[in-house]
Amino acid sequence: MADGSNRGLTKAEVEKRIHLGQVNIINNSISKSKKEIVMTHTLTYFNFLNLFLGVLVIISGQFKNITFMGVIIVNSLIGIAQEFKVKKLIDKLSVITASKAKVIRDGALFQIPITQVVMDDLMIVENGDQVCSDAVVLQSDGMEVNESMLTGESKPVKKKPGDQLMSGSFLVAGSGVGRVVNVGEDNYAAVLARKAKTKKRATSEMQQTIKKIIQVIGVALIPIGILLYLSQSRVEGSTFSDSLVTTVAGVIGMIPEGLVLLTSVSFILGVGRLARKRALVQEMEAIEALARVNVLCLDKTGTITTGKLEVVEVEGLGDVESSQVETVMNEVAFAFDDVNNTQEALMKRFKKTGAWSVSEKIPFSSDRKYRAIRFADKGCYVLGAPEFLNKDDEELSSKVEGYSKEGLRVLLLGSCEDMDTEDGSVSGVKPMGLIVISDCIRPEAPAVFEYFRDQHVDIKVISGDNPVTVSQIAVKAGLEGGEHFIDASTLPENFEELKSMVEGYSVFGRVKPEQKEQIIRAYQANNNVVGMVGDGVNDVLALKDADCGIAMAAGSDAAKQVAHIVLLDSNFACLKNIVSEGRMIISNIERVSSLYLTKTIYSVFLCIIFILLERSYPFIPIQLSWISTAAIGLPSFILTLEQSESVNSNGFLRHVLRVALPCALTMVLSMCMIQGLVPFWGGDEMLTYTLNMLIGGMVSIMVVYRVCMPMNWMRRSLFAAVLIIFAAGVLIAPGFLGIYPVFRWEMLLAIPLACMVIVCEGILSRLVKECFVMKEKFVKKIKAKRAERAGNPA
Repeated sequence: MADGSNRGLTKAEVEKRIHLGQVNIINNSISKSKKEIVMTHTLTYFNFLNLFLGVLVIISGQFKNITFMGVIIVNSLIGIAQEFKVKKLIDKLSVITASKAKVIRDGALFQIPITQVVMDDLMIVENGDQVCSDAVVLQSDGMEVNESMLTGESKPVKKKPGDQLMSGSFLVAGSGVGRVVNVGEDNYAAVLARKAKTKKRATSEMQQTIKKIIQVIGVALIPIGILLYLSQSRVEGSTFSDSLVTTVAGVIGMIPEGLVLLTSVSFILGVGRLARKRALVQEMEAIEALARVNVLCLDKTGTITTGKLEVVEVEGLGDVESSQVETVMNEVAFAFDDVNNTQEALMKRFKKTGAWSVSEKIPFSSDRKYRAIRFADKGCYVLGAPEFLNKDDEELSSKVEGYSKEGLRVLLLGSCEDMDTEDGSVSGVKPMGLIVISDCIRPEAPAVFEYFRDQHVDIKVISGDNPVTVSQIAVKAGLEGGEHFIDASTLPENFEELKSMVEGYSVFGRVKPEQKEQIIRAYQANNNVVGMVGDGVNDVLALKDADCGIAMAAGSDAAKQVAHIVLLDSNFACLKNIVSEGRMIISNIERVSSLYLTKTIYSVFLCIIFILLERSYPFIPIQLSWISTAAIGLPSFILTLEQSESVNSNGFLRHVLRVALPCALTMVLSMCMIQGLVPFWGGDEMLTYTLNMLIGGMVSIMVVYRVCMPMNWMRRSLFAAVLIIFAAGVLIAPGFLGIYPVFRWEMLLAIPLACMVIVCEGILSRLVKECFVMKEKFVKKIKAKRAERAGNPA
């Protein structure tokens, strides 16, 4: 063990602990190793299933039907190559936002990455820092710690020498020194994380839906495949080889492997594209959450304003001269260790004299809205928000409101009769003077607000400052509804009342950290997807509970740790580009998902129907491969790269099913109709396959048409290319596809069938649309009845 002096560990002691593995190695990055990337894209359930199906086709001897394996291999290689490329970029950027720790070694202060902290290090923690390792407090200068992410209790806990500092907690006031007692996986936060997540993950409706679909298909595949093989083996004239091939065709159609690849690669590419726009995505799901955000909450400082503050006026109150205020402020401004924008402005304006001796102090916290200090033989002084320190002085309130209406911030300096460092309270406050501070509006703020207004995203400003001041700044910055403000101290504690009240305001002032969290939850309870942008320790609770938390790289470590996305340039303006990028990614995935799910849905239905009919499955693998290449693979690749921001607000599954379900049902009805007509052409199997191929291709092309609506020049070109490629295969290589050449008189039968497909798809589309409308009305009625019962229990 190191000795108990304040010199910390020696270089030799550090090296010994590194050798023993007593290092704070924490793996919480989304960046995987190259080995993990390769395994993720190759060792999957569906890849093993496809490999098994490929072996079955080889056993059958019909080698042309193994072409689907080429698609699987190419898909895996594309996924691996793209993720390698993005990993290189993310690893480079992660260095910028890597959390640092201050440690004392060999009597000197060092700032090192938290992964280099070792057992017994002397660690210095300050206001805004997140504790990276469990430690025992050696020195405390008014240290107050928020342990809400570990215990759920948001009230700050005072820490004295001998108390425990738990990793994952963060300082909201004061500073201190602790000796590290646990590192890495032994930390309290790591142990807790293995039991339950302490941080809310970004929400991804799309990924959750796709995951559920894949789980259901994955379970259903095996029994359906076995039953399909048994039914195919009983088809008259069917050989063992034919039974295997048609079974493989049915099972392959059910596998949405392209959808899995498309989603994962799109998210990976999205992370890379956002990284190039100087945004580090810490959870890939955050891309979708950001794209679907319709309420964006901001802290004022550092977002609407530059964060750079300047003291513009010092005014004495009553009989107190401004020179007396200056004298006291020269001592108060330099008596605290915590550094923030306000503190920097005070230190720049006043002069450090060190003439007075500090006997005790209460550091600033967002909860209290003030700091207090006692000087030996000079009395007690308090500096903070006027409305918190002197609520009943109407003349003072009027003066403060005058400054606030000009968009200026005001601090009150007062003397006080007594202060209690245990509970952080002060008593007998007498106003001495006002410190007036100006805050500059970011020049790009109006353009950013206009963008979000056009995207139907409501901006809400949640600040700890005076609501009048915040409102004035918001209005000047161009925030629509910025004049509708409220003092958070008047907000109801009852959550149901809060839910109904928050919708009427765009600006919330004098908000405490736990109130920010409650406001976020209130908007979420009103069926909103909520984003939160912040940089301070007072924003941590809100960032943690938002659907998408966005922090500034220049902000506190605690804020960066809980956020889903970190803006590396700490520039609010780049949010416009980031949201635009996120919406484009999700919009494209939503659109092309219809292509894949149409095939999955009709394949499941066809498998079940042909198991019951005990007839030969309507497609063979090579035919499905060609249809998929022309009408799914090519359009999905092109549409994924399209620049579009039209994210559907009705939910991923509903949006996809409105296209996929009617087209899939049309395919099923068409195949059943052809089966019913088989006796008409004497049971000619090749002719049946030909009509199945033509009608199946037509339905798949109709899906592409629906997905491309509304048409533009690129989508028209894509649709034409799909038609040409499909037709080329049918015309040039009919024998390879297992069908007749189309230049036969029997092909005229396809014309009435094609007309039936168009009519059927139109009717089913309207029917599905009406079903969704009826479902919405039914849900609204149920909600209304529940609300009525809740309001009238009798």
